[in-house]
Amino acid sequence: MKEKVQLMDEEKIRRTLTRIAHEIIEKNKGTDDLVLVGIRRRGVPLAERLADNIKEIEGKAVSIGVLDITLYRDDLSTLAQQPVVHKTEIPFSVQGKRLVLVDDVLFTGRTVRAALDAIIDLGRPASIQLAVLVDRGHRELPIRADYVGKNVPTSRKEVVSVQLKEFDSEDGVVIHEFVD
Repeated sequence: MKEKVQLMDEEKIRRTLTRIAHEIIEKNKGTDDLVLVGIRRRGVPLAERLADNIKEIEGKAVSIGVLDITLYRDDLSTLAQQPVVHKTEIPFSVQGKRLVLVDDVLFTGRTVRAALDAIIDLGRPASIQLAVLVDRGHRELPIRADYVGKNVPTSRKEVVSVQLKEFDSEDGVVIHEFVD
């Protein structure tokens, strides 16, 4: 793979998450019954950053959960002989909440479908919304995000790589291209 183009740097990600936090507050008319759930792996620190932004704007903390969708994936048999399952940590009831799922990249929609199944197994939220840092298109399911940091038209030969300080040495979003 070769790096093609940098879409976002640390400052652009910071500004984008601030904008999304404002949009979440506006659409939900505040933070009452609002919860954020990050899809493991990179959705979790994004949810934490959004929660920090919302607290800074509104002066109120919102609850954050961590969702592992491994066992809900429709490609589980192709992932590994023994897939690694991490813990879902949602320390609150989702019943009646306005729940915002948070992920880094929206691509085919299959990760979000798995996340919806996992959430519904935990209860019935009043609503489920989706926030993503990057929407790259190529949907295979009728799923769209309510909050999008950046829409990026891509080819299927490209990979959108989100790098976050919590896992990587820096923040950034880069498009890589597969080289034959």
